[in-house]
Amino acid sequence: MPDPGEGLLEAEITQWLVAPGDEVAVNDVVVEIETAKSLVELPAPVAGRVAALHAEVGTMVAVGSVIMTIAEPGGDPGGAQSPSGATAMSQAEANDPAADAPAPAAGGTAPAAGGRGAEPVPAADEVLQGRIETGDAPSAPPNAPESATPAPSSGAMLVGYGASAAQVARRPRKGVPAQPGPESEQVHESYGLDDAPAHKVEEVYPTAPVRDEAVEPPLPSPEAGARPSRAVDPVGRPLAKPAVRRLARDLGIDLAQIAGTGAGGVITPHDVAQAAAGEASGRRGDTRIPLRGVRRQMVQAMQASLQVPQASVWMDVDVTETVALIDQLKQRREFAGLRVSPIVVLAKAVCLAMAKHPEVNSSLDLGRDEIVVHPDVNLGIAAATRRGLVVPNIKAANDLNLLELAHALNDLVSKVREGRITPADASHGTFTITNVGVFGVEGGTPILNPNESAILCLGTFNRRPWVVGEGAEERMVIRSVAKLTLTIDHRVLDGEQASRFLADVATILTDPGLSLLF
Repeated sequence: MPDPGEGLLEAEITQWLVAPGDEVAVNDVVVEIETAKSLVELPAPVAGRVAALHAEVGTMVAVGSVIMTIAEPGGDPGGAQSPSGATAMSQAEANDPAADAPAPAAGGTAPAAGGRGAEPVPAADEVLQGRIETGDAPSAPPNAPESATPAPSSGAMLVGYGASAAQVARRPRKGVPAQPGPESEQVHESYGLDDAPAHKVEEVYPTAPVRDEAVEPPLPSPEAGARPSRAVDPVGRPLAKPAVRRLARDLGIDLAQIAGTGAGGVITPHDVAQAAAGEASGRRGDTRIPLRGVRRQMVQAMQASLQVPQASVWMDVDVTETVALIDQLKQRREFAGLRVSPIVVLAKAVCLAMAKHPEVNSSLDLGRDEIVVHPDVNLGIAAATRRGLVVPNIKAANDLNLLELAHALNDLVSKVREGRITPADASHGTFTITNVGVFGVEGGTPILNPNESAILCLGTFNRRPWVVGEGAEERMVIRSVAKLTLTIDHRVLDGEQASRFLADVATILTDPGLSLLF
């Protein structure tokens, strides 16, 4: 598992694109992994035949772990290395006369004089990678012959961290029938036919005619909604074996709420399992979603964000002229084929206002007791995906004009929809925009993205009455109105700085022509 960058230590295998026995070329995509920030496709570093896959889909794998073995082209996919696929040696080994001797397998031991096991010798590929693990390795048995050597390594690794000395169980190849084992006359003694059966043969009772009348008083009809009766022991506890009670205790199940289906009403392990799934009481069980990848990163980021003192300011903005500008841009040839949305104009307004208020584009460095003002506005766009919330950003958005911003936003949206966001796309953001208006929501109080000092929320555009004009010209008209909410890190920014910045953004949205003054 290679290092995906950005300080990530593990990744989840989401899809294998190859199987053992497949031929791969250099840079062929072989596996898809999900990190805490994105989906990443990993290419094959060498050409050859896939010998083994060492990680199942859905497992978390630490960086540096072996996840795949690639044998030499035309080599044995089962792991036997061909003579041409010998493990690589260093230049020093090539000049050493002793290098002509047979090399031990990875992690094995070199034979010593007298046939006794010697100290473990690291594999050549581990030496080349500088990753020699210390510790006691199992030595050869005292009576082992000198010719007994470990099995050769299974070929080149995906990353090159060395082959495992243990043999890996592999599934049989398709189209190859299983070879039957040697026939044997030995039969286990438990299959002997001379012994008496372990249980008594059930007795057969003669049949008798069934009369059409009840021999005992009829059972009372159950009341509506009444629960089935439950068997209890002499002290009033539900009938269950100790192992079943322990299982119920581990799963947090109350045995008193379960009707046993065993003999005499005894509660069985299956009854407990059904109750744990919510089936015994007729209710559907809870769905548990593992916190992995992007969703786990979102949880950690939000928990870290709430450790920061935050404050929010908001205002309603007349965006009628912005709506008219968007309609005009859609008719222009330069914007043909692009999706022009209010976020495009808002992104440009933010960048223009940021030039007047550079302190908003800053972060806090507690290690050095400094506020770091960033020259480039790496504008993050919060996007909801099926895997969780991601915030990719447009690098140096303040250097782009309106058309370039529209292209960058469209490319970003395409990457999010196709799951092609990389860790670099979601790193080093300095300011974030989130748009809840696409869901018809008027507004909200956003939470800061870690290592940023401000985030701006845009609500939906509503048609509502709005007072325009002054004095005798004052009148009520129907306008397009949106709510802007700005959340700040109160350790870095104060209310005045936040209010002035938000007012300038609102001014540009109210009258885009005033952007020429910024």
